[in-house]
Amino acid sequence: MPFTIATWNINSVRLRESLVLRLLSENAPDILCLQECKSPVDKLPLDGFRALGYTHVVARGQKGYNGVAILSKLPISDAGDRDFATLGHARHVAARLENGVTIHNLYVPAGGDIPDRAENEKFGQKLDFLTDLRDHFRADRPSKSILVGDLNIAPREDDVWSHKQLLKIVSHTPIEVEHLAAAQESGRWVDVTRQDIPQGLLYSWWSYRSADWNAADKGRRLDHIWATPDISSAAHGSRILRDARGWEQPSDHVPVFATFDL
Repeated sequence: MPFTIATWNINSVRLRESLVLRLLSENAPDILCLQECKSPVDKLPLDGFRALGYTHVVARGQKGYNGVAILSKLPISDAGDRDFATLGHARHVAARLENGVTIHNLYVPAGGDIPDRAENEKFGQKLDFLTDLRDHFRADRPSKSILVGDLNIAPREDDVWSHKQLLKIVSHTPIEVEHLAAAQESGRWVDVTRQDIPQGLLYSWWSYRSADWNAADKGRRLDHIWATPDISSAAHGSRILRDARGWEQPSDHVPVFATFDL
């Protein structure tokens, strides 16, 4: 049976509950993975989501920061979490579908503004998180798995509005791209979005700093859907809901979708 999965950095699920409800009502993915929920699990606004059929929830949270949640119409079981780089942050949670597919929902650290770990502790934490992610999947190579989330890196030249101008900007620096590629290779993960949309500029994030984000269109593809090779060929229908960036009081990220025939 096919199912559609979406990933979205919501930038506070309680503040933007109405946007999540709109997405669930208008687009109705079977599974929605949220990042940066900024809420303890017991404070998540689940009643409205459940009323729309999303009765299965696996989440990790903390007050005011980070936080990841998987909302599903399909039955899921909690498949645990890992504290990558031992940061003590709620940045990973996994769930398992009844067909045996494991879903990893990740929120990789943004890394601050200075791409130098000696000058910026947050940048070092980001690289350490990716290194730990790499080592984990090398030691326990995944199968029948999907990895989604805000990975906070736009790896390809056509994943940013200007490759040349962003080479020294956090999220597109060569060292970040190398670390992400190593993490991807460790699990032999397939970038499903680019499998479906192999060419052309593609963004999922636009800065709040731009007076007119749509006209300036200085975006980056920071949000990703990956799959292991044994199920990647079952993926199709990838799309990015650009319009959501123009909703009232929006997140600076927009949802990314893919459908799997599994």
